[in-house]
Amino acid sequence: MPSAKEAGAIVLVGGRSSRMGQSKAALDFGGMPLLTRIVIELKWWFDEIVIVAAPKSEALPRIEIPGLKIVHDETAFAGPLDALRRGLNALDHGIAFACSCDLPMLNSDVAADLVAMIDDFDAVIPEVGGKLQPLHAVYRKRCANAIESLTAGGEQRLTASASAINARKVGEEEVRKLDPQLTSFFNVNTPEDYRRALELAGLSK
Repeated sequence: MPSAKEAGAIVLVGGRSSRMGQSKAALDFGGMPLLTRIVIELKWWFDEIVIVAAPKSEALPRIEIPGLKIVHDETAFAGPLDALRRGLNALDHGIAFACSCDLPMLNSDVAADLVAMIDDFDAVIPEVGGKLQPLHAVYRKRCANAIESLTAGGEQRLTASASAINARKVGEEEVRKLDPQLTSFFNVNTPEDYRRALELAGLSK
């Protein structure tokens, strides 16, 4: 059973944030940018963190944390599937927890529990609300090869990776044993989501 101490983490940042109307990574959450809050949370378990960001012309919140590696997409908005491939290829560890930058209540203990489930699988992908959560999931570094084949064929959907690799899908009932309220999976896509997250975290004004 692998430990999260033997794994890295990947955070994808390069989305359009069109429904939010501003960079989700830079949203204030508890007095710091949301991306910073996520990285600090992940550092409880993961010593290596790879941020996959938009091309270098895009500004990122400044984060001064050891073990942080930043790689950039070659083209803007190439899609999360290719971004995940870049993150896996940049990883030193053989396993990574991968997430998006819009999870304000991400819980690294939940991430560590998912890492421990990988056994002989290539990935561990939770299912919440009847939908797979490929950006709150665990992947082996070798998944990059299968993902590269998908993207070469024009695929951009992250969920497509679940059928291209030997993935363990974790049903919601089992997920709730790790995270009863599923707060670690709450993502902010709209200003309304952001306000709700602040309320749930006790940070609303």
